[in-house]
Amino acid sequence: MSFSAAKVGILSIGDMGMGIARLLVANGFSVATNCQGRSNDTLERARSANIDILNSDVALTDECSVILSVVPPRDAIATAQRVIDALVGTTQRQRSTPLYFADLNAVAPSTARTIASLFEKPRLPVRFVDGCILGGPPSPKPADPAADGAEPEWNKPSIPTSGPHKLSDVSEIGQKLFATLNMKHISPDISAASGLKMCFASTTKGFTSLAIQAFTTAERLGVLDELKHEMQTMIPGHWKIAQGGVIGMAPKAYRWVREMEEIALTFEEEGGFSQDSFQGAAKVFKAVEESELGQEKVGKRKRGTTVDDMAAALSEGMDKRRKKRD
Repeated sequence: MSFSAAKVGILSIGDMGMGIARLLVANGFSVATNCQGRSNDTLERARSANIDILNSDVALTDECSVILSVVPPRDAIATAQRVIDALVGTTQRQRSTPLYFADLNAVAPSTARTIASLFEKPRLPVRFVDGCILGGPPSPKPADPAADGAEPEWNKPSIPTSGPHKLSDVSEIGQKLFATLNMKHISPDISAASGLKMCFASTTKGFTSLAIQAFTTAERLGVLDELKHEMQTMIPGHWKIAQGGVIGMAPKAYRWVREMEEIALTFEEEGGFSQDSFQGAAKVFKAVEESELGQEKVGKRKRGTTVDDMAAALSEGMDKRRKKRD
């Protein structure tokens, strides 16, 4: 079987994966995925983005020179194992070049090392790259009326990577892929990129968990308007970040539960701190997930699109859970 040198696989096509896929397609890359078990909406979005939908992980590993793992943190190890299982069954078909597997998920350094070790045991033709994504999904910038016919520029997240291998080394497409994805290789050590993600996310999503608690508690005390006014007057920078964080988090809260747990693990293992703070943050996002806000979808928002409604919806959810316990 021949291998397509220019094809990039993405698992899976969620909000971030779709943004990366669209960016790559716009820059001339062929992108593929395996959408088994995904919704019809996801399938239609993938087709509309000119993503090649394959019917198995074996096909994905056969046809791609790079696979990017972009999944909820709880699925990171299982996704790596899927790729390993696909490769183990097809090693009789020798690859002319190794498969690069880049784990771009929000996991602790120890989790990244565990994933890397999975690829070492069966001695597979794989080069593992530890990575992370800092920022939102890639998206085209608004068109400049003066630049008639010009290719649109893109808003891109930062994608630091680490380990003994880097995606710029991929045969034929590496340098362009590395530049297109706004990557930078920060260390030869596996886990450096994952550790950076954990520290970065603790200051962004961690702050959002504090804001959720503050706004919801203020709503229950009847002082939410006063809290918003004082923040806007005295700490407008904090207000802007808090407002944006609590309004945007609902569709992603289920992902952030495990991410907070991975941060807690990182801070304990690497920093020597107790897990208490970020285990608590995980419980905040779990409460969001279990409320009506947990049903929200990106692009189809109904609840939580203002600070007031976020606080009201979460408060309602907490009251319902208390009644069930009582």
